[in-house]
Order: sequence, then structure tokens, then C-alpha cells
Amino acid sequence: MPRRRGAFLLLLTLLVVASAVFWWRPALRFLAEYPDVGRPPVKAEAVVVLAGGWHGERILKAGELVRAGYAPKALVSSPSGWYELPECEAATRLAAKRGYPGEYFECVPVEGTSTRAEVIELAAAVRGRGLKRILLVSVSTHLRRAATLAREAMPEVTIVPVAAEPLHYETATWYASREGRKAIFLEWVKLVTSPFGI
Repeated sequence: MPRRRGAFLLLLTLLVVASAVFWWRPALRFLAEYPDVGRPPVKAEAVVVLAGGWHGERILKAGELVRAGYAPKALVSSPSGWYELPECEAATRLAAKRGYPGEYFECVPVEGTSTRAEVIELAAAVRGRGLKRILLVSVSTHLRRAATLAREAMPEVTIVPVAAEPLHYETATWYASREGRKAIFLEWVKLVTSPFGI
């Protein structure tokens, strides 16, 4: 009996090692791909840009969508946490440097300190403008959680999530970069804890 048990444990160990050797890359790729529920853009009444993405990927994606004619304007979430500077002001300055006119963007002040609180405030702005279809822009690794929360906050609005790719790491090889490792780790912590309101 001990021999059988030992042989079974050896076989199990070999299977685990073989699985790790052959499946570690797909498993790591899954961790970056699962949060990305981005879809191709469609015509909408507005682009809604979530706060964050301090490298500019979100605001630049919004400018690209407006320029391409998918929506007439982008509503940009604008918390005031940057040394009392509204985030939208910094974001639209960057967009202007990249050639996107200021009239593409409309700042929407928000006070929420979480994605859940932010989309609740943005829902009021969307309803106040009578919008029925929006393109929701966030970085690809944040999009699943953001889209879920946005749909909860405004179920009457058609929400099409559009991914902005991170500018400071490659999603396919996120594990090779400190910024990628940090972004994926934090997003998975939030994905797991979000149902509990954390």
C-alpha cells in the first residue's frame, strides 16, 4: 500500500510539473485577457471615459473614437484628487498635445473614490443628457469590472465597452514588467472583492 501511495504521489507531482511547464503561458495570458470585455466600437451618443489611466491611454482612446465619428463628444470623469487639480484638465491637456481638439471633451466632476461610486455619479450625468447608448472607455484590464458596475448603475442605457490598451506594458507579456504585474494583481484583487463592496 505505501508503494502504491508513493507511486500515486510521484505521478501526481509529475502531472503538476508537466502542466506548469506546458500551461503557464496560457494561464498567465488568461489573467490579462479575462478582464478585457472590450468590443469593437459602434455609433453611440457619447463616449464615457473613466478616471485613471494616468499614462493617457483612456483619454487618447476617447479622442480617437470621437475623431472616427463613433460619437459626437466624450464625457470625461473628473475627480479632483491630483493636488486639487481636476483630472479631466490634465487629461484633456495631454489630448490637445496629441492633436485632439478641446471640443471633443466635456468634463464631468465626480467625488467618488471607487469605480462603483464613480459610475453612479456618471449615470446621473448620462441620464441628465438623455443618452441611451454610450461607449464606455477604460483600460482593457479594468473593463470587465467597470462595465459590470456601469450596467448596474444605468440598466436602461446600452453600454458598449471599448478597451484602451495600456501604454506602459504589453498585455500579452504583462508578467515581464513591474507595471504589468502590479496592474494585473490589483485588478484581480478588485475583481474578487468587488461583489462584497470593497
